[in-house]
Amino acid sequence: MLVDFGISSLPIKSENGAVIGTFDYSDLTAFLLMVLGVWKGDPSDTDGHTFQDLATKSRSGGDIPVKLVKDLGKKDPFITVSETEGLSKVVEILGSGVHRVAVVKDGTDSVIGMISQLKILEFFWSNAKAFSQIDQILPLSLRELNFGSAQVISINGDQRVLEALEMMNSEGISSLAVVDSNHNVVGNISTTDVKHLTRTSSLPLLKSSCLHFLSVILTDRGLNDGKDSYPVFYVSPHSTLAHTVAKIIATRAHRMWLVDAPSEGNSAPSTPTIPVSTPAIPPPSLAAASPLAASFPTAASLGVASVPGARLSGRLIGVVSLTDVLNLIGRSSGLTNLDPGEARRQRRRSSSSSVRASIDLGRSSFDSRRS
Repeated sequence: MLVDFGISSLPIKSENGAVIGTFDYSDLTAFLLMVLGVWKGDPSDTDGHTFQDLATKSRSGGDIPVKLVKDLGKKDPFITVSETEGLSKVVEILGSGVHRVAVVKDGTDSVIGMISQLKILEFFWSNAKAFSQIDQILPLSLRELNFGSAQVISINGDQRVLEALEMMNSEGISSLAVVDSNHNVVGNISTTDVKHLTRTSSLPLLKSSCLHFLSVILTDRGLNDGKDSYPVFYVSPHSTLAHTVAKIIATRAHRMWLVDAPSEGNSAPSTPTIPVSTPAIPPPSLAAASPLAASFPTAASLGVASVPGARLSGRLIGVVSLTDVLNLIGRSSGLTNLDPGEARRQRRRSSSSSVRASIDLGRSSFDSRRS
């Protein structure tokens, strides 16, 4: 359903119709790692089932109720707001790092809709003229706004896809910048991309390099979506906030990587960026202005040049997230109770998971592991 309807999160209802949580790609990522045996999870029971029970049942082809896997991934608490709540309250919540809130019918717990960070940013983008504080900051550059976090998690392009999934799962983040040996941005891997890994035939991709996986994603976009280009997920300190927001909305990404001039080494190949698939359009207010086998190339066998494209992106120096943008919008509108790192810290505390330090990819991923 996530793929069919193009959504990132699915509300889960109990038998009596009450929404008891959500299922998203972070849960799917954690579930895949659990089935492969590389993530131990929480040893405690979940609805009478242990993580080992779930993994064993899945390997044998058994059906797994979604309620048992809806909380595997590290995620935000399930937060609801009344349909009569003011917009400032929603901005306060989403600007603190919560990715989405559920809207309930006034006086009940009946969910009538969801508001995501991206959806509310699209609203502000389309109606910027109605919010003078927002309209005033859109033309400013990220450097002028002193904007963008320097704390960014990335993965080298020659590292394995499995390592990228583990990193996102353990850190409670939804995407990683893929960089070359000079820290130039090559591309982006997100939890949403796990949809390319759900078939048994695609499992060898887990052993392939992140660079190769990027080329697979591009090929899939061409075959299934008719698109022969890959969205560009980066901006520079000279980019305006308007340009940055336009890219976020055009790519439907949760973050833009902040880059400066590309860094080239004497022996390193050029870092490609894949052509932009969608232009950055200004808002109305600115219109005038199986067992894992080595059937896929392994990490060591691929170079950066294997990814389509030829021009340099830039050296990774930071990140601008949806949370950062909404936090800035909230503060510019007079909201003060905004801590952009609050939700992420809570996500990292939400699970007592542990990831194995070493992974034997040579063993069958579907054999039940014995202690």
